[in-house]
Amino acid sequence: MNRRRLGKKLLQSEWVQRAGSALIHWTLGAIWRSNRDNKTSTDWEALIEGEWPAIFALWHGQHLLVPYAAPRDRKFTSLVSRSADAEINARVLTRAGIEVIRGSGGRETRMVTEKGGVKALFGMRDALRNGVNVVMIADISKGEARLAGEGIIALARISGRPIVPVALATSRRHVLEKTWDKTTINLPFGTRSVRLAPPIFVPAKAGKEELAEKRMQVTAELNRITEEAMRAVEANS
Repeated sequence: MNRRRLGKKLLQSEWVQRAGSALIHWTLGAIWRSNRDNKTSTDWEALIEGEWPAIFALWHGQHLLVPYAAPRDRKFTSLVSRSADAEINARVLTRAGIEVIRGSGGRETRMVTEKGGVKALFGMRDALRNGVNVVMIADISKGEARLAGEGIIALARISGRPIVPVALATSRRHVLEKTWDKTTINLPFGTRSVRLAPPIFVPAKAGKEELAEKRMQVTAELNRITEEAMRAVEANS
């Protein structure tokens, strides 16, 4: 066994997964608590009044602290890839109080044909029917960053529940410029702002053209509130 395979096997071992997820959860929670809300954050309850449960849409690389921002008195579940590499992500979410559904959800065709996509799609639909909110990354892994995929639109269409774009920014952060999604590492001891966009509904009988329009709407709204959150923490830093 070469060093690369040995290293990967070690990282996927039970004790490393357990210890690693505990350390990441503790670190992210500490970073969240050490950042002061600068009074520009959206009131979740006021915005979504009467529309719970909802599908909360995030961008890849901008989502690390969002589980700690979610209202504690609401139930949430999140879609996580079935790959072995994503196991530690699933464990961190579980430690943060977020249930996990494993599967692939970026492209509607993939949800039908690959990686347990059908099971994941209907699992999320059933969770919404049972009053559990769904957290879902809107853009497709290793695809075009910050472009909403078909999966989240498909879920909104079959569930009848709205998509609510969410963005979080901290005044102190480090951006990994060489990553495809410009992953942002939030740093402690600054200020934070969590912004939400108004709910976006997808009609059950929406045709191809309307579905494409909804993808563009989710994309535009997520980009808008991401920029708003960034400006809010820079103005108050």
